[in-house]
Amino acid sequence: MKKIRAAVVGYGNIGKHVLEALEAAPDFEVAGIVRRQAGGEQPAELAAYPVVSDIRQLEGVDVAILATPTRKVEEYAKDILALGIHTVDSFDIHTQIPALHRTLGEVARQHGTVAVISAGWDPGSDSVVRALLQAIAPKGITHTNFGPGMSMGHTVAVKAVPGVKAALSMTIPTGEGIHRRMVYIEVEAGHKFEDVAAAIKADPYFVNDETHVIQVPSVDELLDMGHGVNLTRKGVSGKTQNQLFDFNMRINNPALTGQVLVCMARAAMKQQPGCYTMIEIPVIDMLYGDREELIAHLV
Repeated sequence: MKKIRAAVVGYGNIGKHVLEALEAAPDFEVAGIVRRQAGGEQPAELAAYPVVSDIRQLEGVDVAILATPTRKVEEYAKDILALGIHTVDSFDIHTQIPALHRTLGEVARQHGTVAVISAGWDPGSDSVVRALLQAIAPKGITHTNFGPGMSMGHTVAVKAVPGVKAALSMTIPTGEGIHRRMVYIEVEAGHKFEDVAAAIKADPYFVNDETHVIQVPSVDELLDMGHGVNLTRKGVSGKTQNQLFDFNMRINNPALTGQVLVCMARAAMKQQPGCYTMIEIPVIDMLYGDREELIAHLV
């Protein structure tokens, strides 16, 4: 069996877990790691792989898994899709997903490639759960309650704010899909906490939520990458009322994101050119194994 050659673009918290998931997957091989710090000494776990600053320096890449900040996804994806390489990302700004879907769809179709976007756990695998619940109870209300836990996307957004030395953004559910953001920061010398806090609250990641910014001496002492979600839907099946569904999980945030990205890289190899979210792709395409055996085992 010819293995899928995957490149990991970015090597932060998510990139490290993408690599682990690739190493555990029998149908993948690691083509290399793309990171800004490609020169000099590398972490011991990268010794077996090429580490480069540009994906063009790698050979035979089938799919690039983008473990980059959300706001860099479009730039990287456009460039890589144009090279004839599929891309998978975990873009997580919900309101901007339709626009990215259109933009990357045009690029992917032009170059005969596939882009799978927003392939984390929310948006991502939770989106698949929400779609299933809406299908089996078409009328009703779904609430998605995150946390309590560390939000990777929100934390990265805070770290990009001028004056932030270190940051942790915690998501606290208050019920009915409403959340409080608790942001803990260390402030760089020469910056005023009040100015930094105001900039954080004005960021699109936070502007629609109750956000509290707290200055602390050490963010590292607070750091815990655990997270979770509770999804509920109360609705109607046919004409029958009071159908109630409850889905819960408690997770390590970057580890689950990395695993979802890898299973969607597998699925990307089976799609026609274009851009897809996870709800548009058959679940069976995400799985390793013989199709008939999967059907016999899972149905």
